[in-house]
Amino acid sequence: MRAVPRWLAGRLDATDRFVLQVYLGTRVGLFVTGYCVGWLFPANSRAKEAPGPLSVWEQWDWTHFRHIAEYGYFGPAPGYADGFENEEAFFPGFPLVLRAVRLVVPDWVAAGLLISLVSGAVAMLALARVARLAGVDTGMGEGPGAGSGKGGGAGAAVRLGGADAVARRAVLVVLLSPCAVFLAAGYSESLFLACALPAWLAARSGRWRLAATLAACATTARVSGLFLAAALLVDFLLAREGRRDWRRLPWLTLPALPVLAYTLYLYDRTGDWMAWKHAQERGWYRTFHPPWESWGNTWNAAFDGRYSTGYALMSQAELAAMVVGLALLGRLLWRRRWPEAVYIALNLWALGTSYWYTSVPRATLLWWPLWTGLAAWSLRAEWRARVGLCVLAPLSTLFAVTFLSGRWTG
Repeated sequence: MRAVPRWLAGRLDATDRFVLQVYLGTRVGLFVTGYCVGWLFPANSRAKEAPGPLSVWEQWDWTHFRHIAEYGYFGPAPGYADGFENEEAFFPGFPLVLRAVRLVVPDWVAAGLLISLVSGAVAMLALARVARLAGVDTGMGEGPGAGSGKGGGAGAAVRLGGADAVARRAVLVVLLSPCAVFLAAGYSESLFLACALPAWLAARSGRWRLAATLAACATTARVSGLFLAAALLVDFLLAREGRRDWRRLPWLTLPALPVLAYTLYLYDRTGDWMAWKHAQERGWYRTFHPPWESWGNTWNAAFDGRYSTGYALMSQAELAAMVVGLALLGRLLWRRRWPEAVYIALNLWALGTSYWYTSVPRATLLWWPLWTGLAAWSLRAEWRARVGLCVLAPLSTLFAVTFLSGRWTG
């Protein structure tokens, strides 16, 4: 095994080694793509020299994360009379880790990429283990009573090629998914998954204190950690007695503490108990609207010709991602996978009740039941895997180029 050091390779099984090989290979591919984007799409179309190889990763939310890490939420930056606007919308977990890593890695962008690189590897190894659990059932994801739901069991895993096959395929699918570039960029998705997926695994083995602690860490990075905590609570209530210990139930309140602490901090600075929500509303139009209005507004942005073609295309991607999410939720409910269904339902409610959809495609990276389910589905017939690869790989490259060239929202 040449992709990882020998001392680490000895601790990994064949599936883990496959995961790291694919993960590192796709990272190299993305960084090569970023290098080429810098040459092909410079800010000045007449430029004779390409920008630095890391500059293409300084896009969109990264500037907010860096500013928070460097100057705090309310500190002014050079060239700005005040701090960036609406930065309270970003949870502090990633900026805090970025500030710490920056003490060792002198370049801010390199520090952010390193965080995503390491946490992404942890997340993919954890996803493989989650998918292994899903491999004992043909449904989307593993839940209480795995193997006893509709259509499944150990025999199904054999027909699918084994739990390891599901694990490998799940990692391959998510790393080739359209928004996979955000797992490499200096964003919070990889850090969130590096905490959330091990939390789920800990809960599946009845280690509720560890699960709650990891979920609390996930909550420092993204509000989705609260949705994970809700799913863990449902999983706890539905667990068999051998896995459920009522003395551990209070631990499941732990993920709420980071949100409470952040709320108190913002109130102390702004006098507004809802500062986080109001920042979301001001900066990203996340005011509450009925789901049908959100769909209609996004549909209009995608197809009524009022916006640039690039922005309209991204709105079309938002609609497609929402359809995928709703289909996933329906499948989970049909399979009676209640904890995962709660997690996805809360995600969809939060994303689908704004003025219009924002960041739904990115959010799919956090929907691990989607990737385990697609992995199992593709293994039932090999043509599905071939067709899926032919569709996913170009889309993944297209979205990566769109992000790295600064054209993500048109």
